[in-house]
Amino acid sequence: MRVEDFDMFATLLKQRSGLVLTKDKAYLLESRLMPVARKWNMKGLDELATTVRTRKDEALLRDITEAMTTNESSFFRDTKPFDQFRQVVLPAFLSARAAKRQIRIWSAACSSGQEAYSLAMLLQDEATRTAGWRIDIVGTDISAEMVERAKSGIYTQFEVQRGLPIQMLVKHFKQMGDKWQINPNLRQMVSFREWNLLQDLGGLGQFDIVFCRNVLIYFDQPTKGRVLEAIARIMAPDGVLYLGGAETVLGITDRFKPVDGQRGLYTLSSGPGFNAGSLKAAG
Repeated sequence: MRVEDFDMFATLLKQRSGLVLTKDKAYLLESRLMPVARKWNMKGLDELATTVRTRKDEALLRDITEAMTTNESSFFRDTKPFDQFRQVVLPAFLSARAAKRQIRIWSAACSSGQEAYSLAMLLQDEATRTAGWRIDIVGTDISAEMVERAKSGIYTQFEVQRGLPIQMLVKHFKQMGDKWQINPNLRQMVSFREWNLLQDLGGLGQFDIVFCRNVLIYFDQPTKGRVLEAIARIMAPDGVLYLGGAETVLGITDRFKPVDGQRGLYTLSSGPGFNAGSLKAAG
């Protein structure tokens, strides 16, 4: 790939998705964009690059962006955050929201929906404690294709084998030939929407719990700060934010601070913040 073409694609992806693509990832660009070129009946990446420069076709730009955004996900990925949610965070919010009996959860950059459905499974298993509550789970992703996959709730044998305990597979899925589909009652617990984290997040409403894990690692520092600032604006004053194990707010924004004793969990620096006392008691 020509240097000028790589630079053009990298700039395009940064503007549209926040993804930072370094030159050592040229192989990734080539492998993921060749199928896009073939879909559009182009001979190769040279023709694709020329077309992008000369014809601002939104459908083509969308295909390029979706091809390059990472869609890695699995059920109960990394395990610990879900144990923490069940044992610590959920009990604390059931106490803090006892009067309102409503909790909103956001799975940002949800890919094909495994994180959101993992949370739905945990909540379904806690049905006796959450009876009479309204708990909304919203999953968003930049990729229209991934959002449609998430809505269908259909996964391959390989996907359900990654992190999903067999008892949960039997309890919450129905086999469809060589694939598995999430049961309707769980699909109804989650709504999925196409949304770009670089856009205004206000239309999503306010959230008590935000999962934004393994997303910031793909952004540069200014974009990380911009996304965290936007998330802070739509969080409840005592809300919590989950980041990935390799991610932090330190040195990026002063809008969040780590929750004492709870790795990967953050709360707003201003206002009342999350009730750390109830966290420790619940743990």
